[in-house]
This record gives sequence, structure tokens and C-alpha cells, in this order.
Amino acid sequence: MKIAVFGGSGQVATELARRMPDGVTLERIGRDRADFARPKEVYDVTRALDVDAIVNAAAYTAVDKAEEEGLLATTINGTSVGSLAKASAEIGTPVVHISTDYVFSGEGDRPWKPDDPLAPKGLYGKSKLIGEKELVKFGDTYVVLRTSWVFSAHGSNFVKTMLRLGSERDVLRIVDDQVGGPTPAAAIADACYGVAAALVGGAPGGVHHFAGAPDISWAGFASEIFTAAGLATQVDRIGSSDYPTPAERPKNSRLDCRSLGETYGIARPDWRVGLNDVLKELGVT
Repeated sequence: MKIAVFGGSGQVATELARRMPDGVTLERIGRDRADFARPKEVYDVTRALDVDAIVNAAAYTAVDKAEEEGLLATTINGTSVGSLAKASAEIGTPVVHISTDYVFSGEGDRPWKPDDPLAPKGLYGKSKLIGEKELVKFGDTYVVLRTSWVFSAHGSNFVKTMLRLGSERDVLRIVDDQVGGPTPAAAIADACYGVAAALVGGAPGGVHHFAGAPDISWAGFASEIFTAAGLATQVDRIGSSDYPTPAERPKNSRLDCRSLGETYGIARPDWRVGLNDVLKELGVT
């Protein structure tokens, strides 16, 4: 099976390249070849592909900066996904598209189901929702895979930030009223391969969720990181109102992932196992 991956050097794209199953070949398509800020370029590159499946891990992910760069975020996360969807439908190639919990309102405390009402509050979430709608409108065979709190040994993420700050400070103030499932990028890559193979084999598409378990707050996650890394850093648990950001973060990022298991046999990963793997790779443990 040959798979094309859009996403360049992002966390998930990197893990997709590192974790190819036997019998799979990968065609990595970075920004130099298909810049998602240029929808026509994305369409042309996708239209010319000769692969069995496509995984779209390309995205504008700067949540706060999106409040200033709404047009760019919408082009990358929305319009260009539509271009990819149109072209993939024309060549008859299934697509696995990675999305986010930010398409929900972030309210309440019940895990979000795939068919729950969508009501993003910030421009990042709105841009990702536009991409989902474009894929549904123009795509043929596809899976929208919503995930949350991605971390790995690569790029910028919460785990690496906590390790850096934890080595510099004795106490860190971390938000404790935002709860979700930290998700190893490696596990997302494995899930993408599993879903792609299923789609190629004729399985149905749809919208599904995939996030690590158990759910935890950012403060709780930070404490686990410090403990696992052998850092004595203390966590001062604060509320979201004590740490204002340009874009409002969802307090409820919990995702109900049951449909992914029921449809494709893919279970939620234990993020604690993924965290230990990342710390080992970084040489922390």
C-alpha cells in the first residue's frame, strides 16, 4: 500500500515516516511541494498523485496567532482541505484528515461524541471546522480523525515545554480547569495507518475521535511529566481566568473515542506509556 502524507516536518507526519508498517511505502509531501497557503497548488499536487490513500497532517496550529491571522488559518485549515478533497474524489483515493477538539464549544464535562453540535469559539477552531465541512462537501471516501493535546519528541508541544521550564524553575503555575486526553503523535500515526488500510479495504468512512487516556487537566499532566522525568518542580494549580490568552481555550477537551474502536478496532492509547517513550527518546529517563 502506498500512502501520500501531507504535513512535512510536523509531529504526526514525522511519526508517520518513522512508523511505516510492513508493506507500506510513504510519499511525504511538504510545504515546498504543496503549500496549503496556496489551495490551487494543493489541488494540482493531489490530482497528480498515484497512491492508495492520503493522510492530511498539514495544518495551521498556532492557536493564539490565528486570532491575528484568521485568513491564513482559514486558507490552510479550510480552503486547501477543500482542494484536497475535490482532487482526491476525482482520482478515487480515500483520505484520512486530522482535526481537533477545538471544533466544539469546550463547555460541560461530558466527552464529546463525533455527532455532537459543533460550536468553535476561536478562529483556529473555526478554521478547522471549515476544513471538515469542505471534506464532507467535496470528498468521496474519507475519515475525519479529531484528536487533542498532541505530544512527541519533535517540534513544539506541552511535554517539551514543561521539561524546559521544569528544569529552570521550582514552581510553575498551570491551568487546572481544562481537561482532555493527551495524545502521543506516534499513536496517532498508528491509528492513521490502521484507518487508511481499512478504507482501502472498503470500510466505511465518517467522523471519529482519537485521544489518549485517561483524561486529565493540564496541571495534572504537568505533574505527571515532572514525576516521570525526575524533576522536583511543584505545580501551582490555577484557573483559566488566572492565565488569559488571546484565544479562549476549551475547558472540556474530552473526546468520546468509542466509535473508532467499534468501526476499526482501534483503542485509545495510554498516554502514560507514550510519555515514557518520549522521555526515553529525549534522553530524560
